[in-house]
Amino acid sequence: MNGAEVLTPVLDVLDILGLAIFALTGALLAAKLRQTFVTMAFFALVTGVGGGTVRDLLIDAPVFWMTDPWVAPVCLGTALIAWFTPTRWWEGKFLDYADGAGLAAYAVLGSAKALSYGIPPVPAALMGVITGCVGGIIRDVVAGRPSIIMRPELYVTAAAVTSVLTVGGMVLGLANPLVWGAAWLAGFALRSAAIRWQIALPSYHEEDSAPR
Repeated sequence: MNGAEVLTPVLDVLDILGLAIFALTGALLAAKLRQTFVTMAFFALVTGVGGGTVRDLLIDAPVFWMTDPWVAPVCLGTALIAWFTPTRWWEGKFLDYADGAGLAAYAVLGSAKALSYGIPPVPAALMGVITGCVGGIIRDVVAGRPSIIMRPELYVTAAAVTSVLTVGGMVLGLANPLVWGAAWLAGFALRSAAIRWQIALPSYHEEDSAPR
């Protein structure tokens, strides 16, 4: 799947987790907008594969879901689940926490895959952020709503922390499964804390320089 070139049981689980969660968030958004199943399936697909597609194009890798026979069926299957279940099942903070789990999973996958393609550490970490965030951005833009990255609580920061820990641990030669698991846990914990307590970075504020 997303991390096929560096596939291990840990990355395999993170891959499926991230793909299914992001696809579900896309399908449920379409459901809440009272769209058809075709639109729900489209939202599930673009949300699930959007970040990984951009990453693969940037690192000159084969686009992962063009060569993996399971990616599109997982997205479409997730859309079916959303189609046949009431949206009230998914209300509340569940989807926010699930999205945080997918965000951290994709950040690990994106940065690890970029390193496996010989991308230097800093751009590799940025590839993790792109993998984790771009699918949700595409989903929100297509739906015509403010992007998830514009929420006040930490989002991109959680992806960045996950990516930096992944790249740092791999560059230092630490055991990859341990690095990936710890990086995912750290990113998910940070995102969960941000949701629970509305933790946010200070926003830009320019002092009024007009004469008084």
